[in-house]
Order: sequence, then C-alpha cells, then structure tokens
Amino acid sequence: METVETLHMNKGAGETSYAMNSFVQRKIISLTNQATKKAIVEILCSTKRWPIMKMGIADLGCSSGPNALRVISEIVEAINATSSMLNRPAPKELMLYMNDLFTNDFNNIFASLPSFHKKLSQQKGNNNHHDHNGSNCFVSAVPGTFYGRLFPTKSLHFVHSSSSLHWLSKAPGGLEDERGKGLNKGKLYISKSSPNCVLKAYSQQFKNDFSQFLESRSQEMVHGGRMVLSFMGRESMDPTSPNCCYQWELLAQALMTLVLEGLVEEEKVDSFNAPYYAPCFEELKMEIEKEGSFMVNSHEAYEIDWDDGIELQSDDTMISGERVAKTIRAVVESMLEYHFGSHIMDELFQRFAKFVEDHLSKTRTKYINLIISLVKRQ
Repeated sequence: METVETLHMNKGAGETSYAMNSFVQRKIISLTNQATKKAIVEILCSTKRWPIMKMGIADLGCSSGPNALRVISEIVEAINATSSMLNRPAPKELMLYMNDLFTNDFNNIFASLPSFHKKLSQQKGNNNHHDHNGSNCFVSAVPGTFYGRLFPTKSLHFVHSSSSLHWLSKAPGGLEDERGKGLNKGKLYISKSSPNCVLKAYSQQFKNDFSQFLESRSQEMVHGGRMVLSFMGRESMDPTSPNCCYQWELLAQALMTLVLEGLVEEEKVDSFNAPYYAPCFEELKMEIEKEGSFMVNSHEAYEIDWDDGIELQSDDTMISGERVAKTIRAVVESMLEYHFGSHIMDELFQRFAKFVEDHLSKTRTKYINLIISLVKRQ
C-alpha cells in the first residue's frame, strides 16, 4: 500500500473531519513551541550577514484545518521577536512552504490565508502584512512526499514537522507467506502476537524512509540550518509496548467483531498492514549518525492522553471513547475505506469507541510523543 495514494486526513469541516478533530495534534504542536523558538534564536544569532534577504521555512506534513497555519504563524512570530530582541531588522522575505501529500486538503489552507495575513498585520500594528520591522511573507503549497526531494538545493533555513514522520512511505513488504496469505493475522499493525519477521520488516521500512528523509533535507538545507521534528514514538526498545501500538490493537479487535458477524472477510484484515511506525530515540539516533549530515541538538519525550487537548463543551454528552474514536477516524479513515470499503466505517468506529472506552476505564494508556531538534552540519 503506497501511502501517497491512500493517506489523507478527512477533508472539509464536517463532524468526522480532521479540521474538527485535530485537538491532540494541536497539543503536540504546543509541546514543540520551545524547541522551535530555540532553533529560530540559534539560526538568527549565528547569522553573520545582516540584513537577511531571504529565509526559507518548510512545514512538512502540514495537513489542513486550524493547525496548519498555526505552526507557520508561530514561526513568523518567533522570527520577528528574535530579530527585535537582537535589535536587528527581520529578514526581508520569508518563503513559507506548506507541504503534504497530493491528496491533502490544500484548499482549506488557502481559504485561511486572508485571516493569517490579517493576524500578522494586527501583530505589527498596521494594515499591511509587512513593515520595516517585519518580513514579506510568501506562502506556497508544495505537494509531494517528504521521503524525497521537494525544494531547491540549500534553500531552507528551518524545517518543522509534527505528527507526520511516524507515517511510512508504504506498508512494509514481505508480510505474506508463499501462498499470499497475510502473516500478521487478525492485526493491523505490530502487536504482541506478531511474528518476529513483522517487527523486523516494520523497523527496516522506517529506517529506509527516515534515511531518505534526512538525505533529501541535507541537500535542501543551508549549513547551520535547523530541524524540529515531532512524531509518535516510544521510550521502550520494545516495538510492541502499549504506548505505541495499542490504539491499533483495539481497532483490530473492533474489525474482528465485524469478521465474526460476516460483515468483513478475515483475509481482508490479515492483508492490511498500516504504513505506520513509532520509533524509539535509539533508532532515530542510529539513522541520523549513519546518514551523517545532521547533529542532534536536543531530544525530549512527552506522555499525552489519547483525548488530550480536546475542548469539552457544556452540552457535550460524548464519552471519552467516542471522542478518541473521532480523532483517530479523522486520520486513518481514508486508508481503511480504501481497503475495506466505506460501508462499514460508521459501524467500525462505533464499535472501536466502545473498545476504547472499556480500555480507558481500566488503564490510562498514553501516547509517547518524541521531539528531536537537529542541526545541519557545516
């Protein structure tokens, strides 16, 4: 399964859309704020030539909805604040690149650009989106996979990516036996019952992809450029630890109830392998050192509740399981619909919500979010 063909967040602004169900991702973005500001300060403090004429900034895996322009807005704010702190003019031009797969809802982003520029104008106290203390901001969309080249050589000073690099370029190969039957029976991802060959295949696919990501960015970034990367991961060396895979376990259990009722073919479940991998820091460090173009500046890990960041309304009657199911549906539905068909989606996620609610009533399994800051070597 090629991710570029099947993965996109649910579009629009409806009840199951990503725009209305991306609170957890917003929480994760807020956790990267300090690392982002620190990286901007380091870039501007290390710059020897002033004024800076042009600065390239990319948000990779920007998705859509309210989070997309929030990241870029905060980066621009950090650049202007740091320039003011240094008593230097802000860069003349900021090239702000929004990247995601071709199927992303870029129209949603474009529709929000007027309010984005209006916000910048208000922050700087005039009616234009630039003045002598601020920068000209040029926003553009760059569709395509970040597991390859996207930008001209040495055109980027800062790269940000949140909640994206845990998605693989494709599902790992070699997960079928000689008869073409799925080896990871009854599962959608790595689990305690997965054969060792499944664990190895997922690990190798992540290493291949992350190496390609680093190699591509190394050509696109200037010397001394920074990257702040944030994605789902794990603190344990064990890839079957609940923090990194149990949401997939519960989704598989919900699907298997549909199998028992004859609504889904068991072979369909066996043949689905999520193009996803939650790495540990040791795996990241190994690939970074092997590729050789970047140094690790800092790294952190945070625990996040499955329904963290969700704002409850006074009339909200949804149980926690339903809220979690909606956030996950907004992300993975496109892939599941492609493989299993749209006709089971409502029933599947209703059952999934019940499994989640039952699980959370017994234990508060959390996501682990990894944040890593990298510096491009001279």
